[in-house]
Amino acid sequence: MHKLEYLWLDGCSPTQIRYKTKVVKDFGNKEAPVWGFDGSSTEQADGGSSDCVLKPVRVYPNPLESNSSIVLCEVFNVDDTPHSTNTRRMLEETLEDLESNIDEWVGYEQEYTLYDLDTSKPLGWPIPGEPPPQGDYYCGRNIGEKISREHLNVCIDAGISICGTNAEVMLGQWEYQIGAGGSIHMSDDLWVARWLLERIAEKHEVVVSLHPKPISGDWNGAGCHTNFSTAEMREEGGDLKIGEAIEKLEPKHQEHIEAYGPDNDQRLTGLHETCDINTFRWGVSDRGASIRVPWQVHRDGKGYLEDRRPSSNCDPYLVAQKLVETICS
Repeated sequence: MHKLEYLWLDGCSPTQIRYKTKVVKDFGNKEAPVWGFDGSSTEQADGGSSDCVLKPVRVYPNPLESNSSIVLCEVFNVDDTPHSTNTRRMLEETLEDLESNIDEWVGYEQEYTLYDLDTSKPLGWPIPGEPPPQGDYYCGRNIGEKISREHLNVCIDAGISICGTNAEVMLGQWEYQIGAGGSIHMSDDLWVARWLLERIAEKHEVVVSLHPKPISGDWNGAGCHTNFSTAEMREEGGDLKIGEAIEKLEPKHQEHIEAYGPDNDQRLTGLHETCDINTFRWGVSDRGASIRVPWQVHRDGKGYLEDRRPSSNCDPYLVAQKLVETICS
């Protein structure tokens, strides 16, 4: 017997990943079958016509269990049209509409906060009060190393394009990096990596929060900084294309903010390595900018840009779709 863990995105805000298990006799190299679910329970249909369709798009090995695979799905209506919440298909259609192959690469820096179930506070925080101010925790003495390391190894075993992990600025806060590669596959990988992290944290009786400002006050928020490039940006003289891309992004700032995740105004205040949510600016090595050009890119005259605006709870398909649509159309 083989267990298939079907994953899909719901219609909530922020978008959540839902899953359920199908048991099949023999799987092997077979395609995962189309399945369905009750969309009235996921904000994707009303009770009078609640059937939604799950169409598998990628299958991953499931390192958490034996005889198990992870089946990532797109959501369709029963008339075989993409559901309005199917942001993966939106990204696909945007790429298909381009006149040429841009060979876009995307990389995600996913920040998250681990919460203690018993205290309802970030992992390692004292009761009462707060820990010493941030400063020692980034790539240093943080809490949650066991979970972060287990997640890294599980993602590698699942074939996810994870390329690193580190402790973050706030106690109990961590980050992992996905990519770089094609925007659809990297976005797939991020959603599956999020699901795996939740399962691992659950085993350790810890909760994962993707809220962009989990703790108010003088503490860093949590983002999903997104690195983006096209083939032209990565070639000699690509810095000119990066400059052109930034010029295209500025007039679309508000449109992008609306797609980059809820509650982002609590994080993008102009403090704690952010630019104010109502302001657009870029800079070299500037972590207080909307768009950062890394110093290596500036030195080499080619590479990529970092969009620092997406929230930790963003939908990566939507982030990539906005970047492709704005920069490459």
